Amino acid sequence: MIIQPSQMTLEDLRTVWRNPTQIALAPSAYEAIHASARAVDAIVERDLPAYGINTGFGLLAKKRIATEQLAQLQRNLILSHSVGTGEPLSAQVVRLVMLMKIASLARGFSGIRAEVIDTMIAIFNAGITPNIPAKGSVGASGDLAPLSHMTLALMGEGQVFVNGALVDAQTALRHAGITPVVLQAKEGLALINGTQVSTALTLHGLFLAERLFASATVVGAMSIDAAKGSDAPFDPRVHEVRGQAGQIASASMYRNLLKGSEIRRSHIEGDERVQDPYSLRCQPQVMGACLDLIHNARRTLLIEANAVTDNPLIFVDGVSTDVISGGNFHAEPVAFAADTLALAISEIGALSERRVALLIDANLSGLPAFLVDNPGVNSGFMIAHVTAAALASENKSLAHPASVDSLPTSANQEDHVSMATYAGRRLHEMAQNTATIVGIELLAAAQGIDYHRPLRSSECIEQAHGLLRTQVARYGEDRLFAPDIEAAKQLVITGELTQHCRELFE
Repeated sequence: MIIQPSQMTLEDLRTVWRNPTQIALAPSAYEAIHASARAVDAIVERDLPAYGINTGFGLLAKKRIATEQLAQLQRNLILSHSVGTGEPLSAQVVRLVMLMKIASLARGFSGIRAEVIDTMIAIFNAGITPNIPAKGSVGASGDLAPLSHMTLALMGEGQVFVNGALVDAQTALRHAGITPVVLQAKEGLALINGTQVSTALTLHGLFLAERLFASATVVGAMSIDAAKGSDAPFDPRVHEVRGQAGQIASASMYRNLLKGSEIRRSHIEGDERVQDPYSLRCQPQVMGACLDLIHNARRTLLIEANAVTDNPLIFVDGVSTDVISGGNFHAEPVAFAADTLALAISEIGALSERRVALLIDANLSGLPAFLVDNPGVNSGFMIAHVTAAALASENKSLAHPASVDSLPTSANQEDHVSMATYAGRRLHEMAQNTATIVGIELLAAAQGIDYHRPLRSSECIEQAHGLLRTQVARYGEDRLFAPDIEAAKQLVITGELTQHCRELFE
């Protein structure tokens, strides 16, 4: 993959997120990188005061640093700021962090030498994953602690993962033939000041949310047929008069998913029910709103993935150089995107849980109680629904907006922060919860479809049903249920469940 600074696409980001990828920087990027680095050299040579170049940091910004101490200043910065705690970030997330940091530095506003960026690329391509603890950032001034742990690897310090094993960074770099960097003026600060960790965590949540949306839409359509619900509420006229884009798109998805269902045709006449419960009938209204949130998050995160979020910034126009202290490190846009994704993930799961409750209730679904033969002797889906309810409730607490919280740090110099890192980090847990809920619904809806045989559902739904049945047999009598739930969850969270109808969601 060739990195064109400021021009990365969401598909580029998804590619790196999914699998290790070889990357290279576009040759045209180096001119701006060199110009920015030369500007920093000139400031040092002329001994002009400039924050982050020859001063202390944070509240110590007024403290001038002697030229002979500048390299030590940058090394000390990384060592003192490597204070993260908790479990390490996944390799998926770290790849995104490094990709976005490389792309940001390569735009030429950070004053960093090309050899430092090239070393990052070499580490990335060698499959060396810095050990970055997940906790310790408040999302302003950038993701200082986690990015410091990333930078340790460039210096041959700390630990990294190679083929899943934790090893010393110095050893890993030596085996890969990579020379550790000695950071010069401004370079340590350029590497650790930025929103890349918060953005990577939130992109991870976005990509999982996209899979959850698609899977929950397919499973929701399957539940409609399982409960012999109506497709009339998805009539395009209903949604066009409201005008909400996500709702209109969602309704179209349900129409296409249910097209050609024999189960639907079997009860289209003579059905005494006038209206279905909201969890069936209002799926486009709820899922469409979730889709709008996902689309909004995409826009914000793509901008941020290509952004320069360092401080200070170096502007070189060929005649003069301006060093400007700003606040692009403040990750409020990312925090807002993460908070809205949390709402979408929570609601997808909440609606799915309600459909599970509907399907196991014989009075509502018309199916055998708890979706099992000989209920009473068998408990069927009774407690599987309890698990879904527990996870839906947990997600409601996790969905509380993180961005409304702020704690001042650095002796009140950094007096408002975004909490974007936590906002993005909790999305993984929420997505796992929702995937389990949708997996339980998938098992329940497939069981309902089985009770309607020999009638068949639509082609798309039958393909999803058939895929499930290659891994999980019909539930005829009570058996150990947890492995079935895990298998269904994996179909959801990996996106495998919707591969056969992916075009509906593109």
